[in-house]
Amino acid sequence: MQDHLIQATAADSTIRLIAAVSTELVSEACRRHGTSPTASAALGRALTGALLLGRTFKDLEYVTLRFDCKGPIGGIVAEASAHGTVRGYVRNPLADVPLNVMGKLDVGGVVGEGMLHVIREAGYEIGLMKEPYFGSVPIVSGEIAEDLTHYLAVSEQINSAVSLGVFVESEGASVSASGGYMIQVMPGVDEEVMASIEKTISAAPHITELIRKGGDAEGLLQVAMGDIQFDVLETHSIEFRCKCSYERAVSIVTALGNEEVADMLEKDKGAELTCHFCSSVYYLDEAALRDILEPPDPPVM
Repeated sequence: MQDHLIQATAADSTIRLIAAVSTELVSEACRRHGTSPTASAALGRALTGALLLGRTFKDLEYVTLRFDCKGPIGGIVAEASAHGTVRGYVRNPLADVPLNVMGKLDVGGVVGEGMLHVIREAGYEIGLMKEPYFGSVPIVSGEIAEDLTHYLAVSEQINSAVSLGVFVESEGASVSASGGYMIQVMPGVDEEVMASIEKTISAAPHITELIRKGGDAEGLLQVAMGDIQFDVLETHSIEFRCKCSYERAVSIVTALGNEEVADMLEKDKGAELTCHFCSSVYYLDEAALRDILEPPDPPVM
């Protein structure tokens, strides 16, 4: 099933719903970074959570989730755009811990204590240099979904239910299912409706179980909402996509200054840069470094 995200409303627009199936993009991210099974689950949840959160702000261009944590994984960064693209990484991709008491991947154990920082940036693509918004809360469990729920309640004052899941196959450690949903209650919501949703969510099967059986984003919401009807407003494609490029790599090396570039040219005969977000490697050979030191004349018109 192709990755996708939907936005919906229910109960006369007093409930906002966003859900996504993100198996392909999470699988690609984990393959690029060579993550362990538990690190794959943590990274996948963060990437999906960033996509869900990013769709809650119409003028948002980028939202970044940054988990500064004390667990073996060392930290997680996930950045999503309003256009459905996401990228991210973990500081220690090989971090792993034993299964928890339920026999499942212990994401909370690999993340540990620390702080969750949410950064919202808007307007950069159209030249509006607005000040970024920063929100920070302590990590409450390290399970990612519970931490986002806590952030939304404390920093955004929005009561929400966030559910995220990543299924990693025991054979080969490949990601075979990933997705999540976010249900938010707005002012004026009926308390009986809230109670009904809480009941159905608590009894619902795990997200990855539904996705592995072929469930789509709308199906995830149908199970979570039970008998409560909702209207799907928009459907978006989503994908893992980085903003890095060879041109950006050249700009980074150029910014180091001529002395540093000359040293690279003399000692290493080139420069190699690896993108943290996608693990792409860019190599600048001797000719590229010489062009930085002595830019070629512009063409004559």
